[in-house]
Amino acid sequence: MVHNKKSWRSKLSNYIALFLPGIFLLGLNIGTGSVTAMANAGAVYGMSLLWTIVASCLTTYFMINLYGKYTLVTGETALQAFKNHIHPGFGIFFIIALTVGVCGSVMGVMGIVADICYEWSKSVITGGISPIYFALFFISLVYYIFWNGKTQFFERALAVIVAIMSASFLINFFIMMPPPIAILKGLIPNVPETINESGSPLLVIASLIGTTVFSGLFIIRTTLVKEAGWTVGDLKKQKNDASFSATLMFLISGSIMAAAAGTLYKEGIQLSEASQMIELLEPLAGGLASSIFAIGIIAAGVSSQFPNILMLPWLICDYNESERDMSLPKYRIIVFLISLLGLVVPIFNGRPVFVMILSQALNAIILPLTVLGIFYLVNRKDLMGVYKAGIKSNIILTVILIFAIFTSITGIKGVIELIK
Repeated sequence: MVHNKKSWRSKLSNYIALFLPGIFLLGLNIGTGSVTAMANAGAVYGMSLLWTIVASCLTTYFMINLYGKYTLVTGETALQAFKNHIHPGFGIFFIIALTVGVCGSVMGVMGIVADICYEWSKSVITGGISPIYFALFFISLVYYIFWNGKTQFFERALAVIVAIMSASFLINFFIMMPPPIAILKGLIPNVPETINESGSPLLVIASLIGTTVFSGLFIIRTTLVKEAGWTVGDLKKQKNDASFSATLMFLISGSIMAAAAGTLYKEGIQLSEASQMIELLEPLAGGLASSIFAIGIIAAGVSSQFPNILMLPWLICDYNESERDMSLPKYRIIVFLISLLGLVVPIFNGRPVFVMILSQALNAIILPLTVLGIFYLVNRKDLMGVYKAGIKSNIILTVILIFAIFTSITGIKGVIELIK
């Protein structure tokens, strides 16, 4: 009996381990940036921008799979390949660009999580608990786990948090879903004309794409694949993992947009702060729905905070082809300083929604270079051998590159309009 229990647990553990790289990417991808962008879009435009999520998730699936395939065939991670086969400066550019994006994300993440907890605490304590205390708590919690944990522990902790997040948002979808016809119409590409205080629809579209088709996903993907010990014989396993990750991204992102579209959009209410979702959802959808949504946002924030604070040290180790030992003092200092950025919004009363949307739009701007980099690498016969990109892959990459350039231009225009 004991043997059977161990066997069952061992099989379950091995099964979960197959999807840990995908779960890690999901935790990185679906953070408060995604929640903010999707909820904001749903509140302002209903389900009319659902097509951007579909296009983004399909693009993400293809790119995750392609970057992973490159590592399986060559044994090199993306940054190593950029440094060795394109130019060292190309790899350094991505380290700087992704770090800037992550720093903006860390600020927005803690700002939103602290705001959500503050609004939620009002139902328990008169006047609520100051957001700064919640920010300090979550920053300390994540840093403590980082200090004492290892990569495998991070991945399994993320699996639990991602499961909580996924369940919360999917349950909310069924509680607050808009009419099915609105969902179907949202699959038809269009650009709304309405402008709200978060910016033009162009900026909102860029933020939706930027938070899903995130260059950091593809760069980190190669590191995770290599660390998992997968080889060219695991191509099918890698493809299934990428499919699992992209499918969940679509379901969760669509559920968040639908929750806002089925409640706030229907009432003509726009978001200026993510915490408004809790305040506004309660009278519209009930206390249960608002509580479930709050749990989802907190889980999303914590799940994305882990990879966010680790991004720079991991990129440095990857680029230098050194052992990823996060117990070294220099990496602990880097992670500590990045973690402190989470106090910026609560202390200075910044606008977390604005910070997150701008951060996600900036992510979309570096996307074309991410596509061009892998485009070049997978077409080199000396690197890929028989796995060199074929006509079909190159056609899809060309379409994605055009899509990425459009997104980049859209993001730049949206930021310019916002500044004006």
